[in-house]
Amino acid sequence: MMSAPLGIFAEIPAAWEFLTNNWSQFLHHLWTHVKLVLVSELLAIMVAVPLGIAATRFPRAKSTIKGFGNTAQTIPTLAIIFLMLPITGIGFVTAVAGLFAYAILPILTNTIAGIEEVDDGVVEAARGMGMTDWDILKQIELPLAVPVIFAGIRTSTVIGVGTAYLAFFVGGGGLGTWVLQGIKLYQMEMAIAGAIPGALLAITLDSGFALLESYLGGDAGPTDDLSNASA
Repeated sequence: MMSAPLGIFAEIPAAWEFLTNNWSQFLHHLWTHVKLVLVSELLAIMVAVPLGIAATRFPRAKSTIKGFGNTAQTIPTLAIIFLMLPITGIGFVTAVAGLFAYAILPILTNTIAGIEEVDDGVVEAARGMGMTDWDILKQIELPLAVPVIFAGIRTSTVIGVGTAYLAFFVGGGGLGTWVLQGIKLYQMEMAIAGAIPGALLAITLDSGFALLESYLGGDAGPTDDLSNASA
């Protein structure tokens, strides 16, 4: 009897044939999946990064802000999606709401950690040179925190690619359509044709954010003078 892993590999040629025979449908599911992930990630960045900055500026609010992120991460994505159904109905928006809530915590915690890990001597040297708190945040702390913040964004994105398969349950579409229908209909070639592109998509998005991180990370150079001043 063929083992499960070998059985899956044996289905790959059939999965490729299924994918090529349904290419336009595949592109539709793939594009929907990409939109689900990127829209939810963009919303999460727009919320989590400012909250993370606020947590470093207002220590008393830090535990409340982190508690918000922890709560959003603790609630299962499917539960959030179904709780949103009475408000947003079936479709793309409801799926994005669930993915957004689940994407917040890694970005939030890494934003806080990245800013707090900036050397105190560099910050004090900047204050000694007459820089305001806003200048320090914009020119010192955020540029130095970019690698840590992007680590959170990349983690959140990879998780989001996998979680977006659940969008099928509320009519959100995506690659989960093929995976879950394939499992339901015992058509492994359909399930595999939806699963493997998701893994490749996660790798592609992670690599894309890594390139963006390296580009933005180059802006950290102007802090060299402050590092020397604090020495």
